[in-house]
Amino acid sequence: MKLPTLRQLITLAGMATASLFANVSSAQNYGPPQALVAPSNFKGVHGLAIDKQDRLLAGSVVGMSITQVDVKTGKGTVLVGAPQGQADDIAIGPKGEMAWTSFLQGVVRIRDDDTAPIRVIAKDLPGINSLDFDKKSGKLYASQVFLGDALWEIDVNGVVPPRLIKKDMGGLNGFEVGADGWIMGPLWFKGQIVKVNPADGDMKVINSEFKVPAAANYDSKGNIWAVDTKTGGLYRINAADGKRTLVAQLDTGLDNLALDKNDHVYVSNMVDNGVQQVDTGTGKVTQITKGGMSAPGGLKLSEDGKTLFVAHVFGFRAVDTASGKLSDIARMHGDAIEYPFAVTLSKDNFVLSSWFTGTVQLLNRKDNSTKAMAHGLAAPMDAIELADGKVLVLELAAGALTQLSGADLHDKKQVVTGLQGPTQMIAGKDGGVYITEMSGRLLRVDTANWSQKTIAEGLAGPEGLAQGPSGKFIVAEAGKRQLTEIDPANGSKRVIATDLPIGFEAGPGLPPPYLTTGVAIAADGTIYFSADRDNGIYKIKPN
Repeated sequence: MKLPTLRQLITLAGMATASLFANVSSAQNYGPPQALVAPSNFKGVHGLAIDKQDRLLAGSVVGMSITQVDVKTGKGTVLVGAPQGQADDIAIGPKGEMAWTSFLQGVVRIRDDDTAPIRVIAKDLPGINSLDFDKKSGKLYASQVFLGDALWEIDVNGVVPPRLIKKDMGGLNGFEVGADGWIMGPLWFKGQIVKVNPADGDMKVINSEFKVPAAANYDSKGNIWAVDTKTGGLYRINAADGKRTLVAQLDTGLDNLALDKNDHVYVSNMVDNGVQQVDTGTGKVTQITKGGMSAPGGLKLSEDGKTLFVAHVFGFRAVDTASGKLSDIARMHGDAIEYPFAVTLSKDNFVLSSWFTGTVQLLNRKDNSTKAMAHGLAAPMDAIELADGKVLVLELAAGALTQLSGADLHDKKQVVTGLQGPTQMIAGKDGGVYITEMSGRLLRVDTANWSQKTIAEGLAGPEGLAQGPSGKFIVAEAGKRQLTEIDPANGSKRVIATDLPIGFEAGPGLPPPYLTTGVAIAADGTIYFSADRDNGIYKIKPN
């Protein structure tokens, strides 16, 4: 059987764009969804900018949007929506024009004002990351990081191809063009703050004391302000001698910063899905906005039902099911994890999967140490650890169920092939492995002989699934934005809840389901699900 292309899978997903929230028929014997973790503004917040109107603007890569943030209330209003709004960084030009980098799409966009059309002025630049204007000349510069390593001059009219200034720098991240015309910023992989002459690529080191510097900007007095995402520190650096001073100790996972006309520093934190303001004179920190989850995906319930474990791309968190209280297990860039999109539990380990980095990671449940990390997988969507220590992985790009074994899970063997967009899986009560496919199937695989049996068909973009106390399954149909109960005995279906805030559409060239809707069921029948449209975690109680 010929596997569908990624584009065909996007079509199969059939993501709906209807209104946001939940209507639940009382005939289904379930109450309405209740927020366990409240919705929030972003799906991981990155680039920050203060525009000519003194508006604080925040960009999101995963959320593919640029949001205006009210610094007094923390309320967010989408200024540029998905997918064009995907922004790792935002820059304001001398005439008030706004440019931004779409990291996953590899393009630079610009618009002259809020009413002007959006123009693509550079493309085919994977990992395009930071950018800034020279306020005197109007020239625009942009850098590639992670998926590339280069600094470019970008023609604001999009006519002249980008000019390469320097490559293999060490990851020039959130930078700024100084009054002298030199580009000043951090080298992510070298722990340095540097200056680069855009005319010839000459580079000078200002400071080398950072672990992982993420961004650096000037204040009105010529001081440099820089954040270290690994340590959570906000530092002031003397531009003349490079000496630094810790001004505020923040949490890890910092991404970018911006300064207003009063030299207040605004700092974004991708893990906390928030923005903080720091008074540069006193070091006082004010939380402007914060979210419980950045981009919630897969989730699983603890054996006693008291804790919900959630992979939210920029971190891995535990949620108390009684109070909704959050606890960090691991944070991106502060801890050794790699953008987790899904999680399952075994007796001893958490099993984290990331299609973005091609990894499956085993974290010890007692001390959160890494037991094993497998790399080089073909878009792993989900993984489970078997009793014998072997791990089964759903590889979306390969259309396969793959078995990992051996030291650090290096040995790989495809045990089931020809899957049509494998998305999520669980170990069933009967010992079989149950898999959802974007093509619309719920599938059972017998691990004794790898035989397959179709349990249900005709599902609309099925993602997360869980098996309830009765043995029936609850599946998130992202394409219809509903939860559906499926009887494995005969494949019959019953809708539990509709019009849910799930089914966030993948952007151009990105794999569906992009962010998966996780589902879990407690012993009393309470259903938990992650909402990738509004970043909340919800529960539905049986009446």
